[in-house]
Amino acid sequence: MANHKSSVKRIRQTATRRLHNRYYAKTMRNAVRKLRATTDKAAAAELLPKVQKMLDKLAKTNIIHKNKASNLKSSLMQYVNKLA
Repeated sequence: MANHKSSVKRIRQTATRRLHNRYYAKTMRNAVRKLRATTDKAAAAELLPKVQKMLDKLAKTNIIHKNKASNLKSSLMQYVNKLA
């Protein structure tokens, strides 16, 4: 157990932030999975801006790395453009 009040508080803060980050990272992964599972171009084109917005927000708040967000956005755009 921690010996200082500040370290006890730090443990509480870390646990809260970890749960928050896990929730949003999992939500993002599910959205990407849902977009990749879509085979209809119109539906995918409608979903793409929402997923991109989510990725940008998560990168801005350092929940995911900005390069990861950029790579995901790029690969998703390629996927949507290849759909017939």
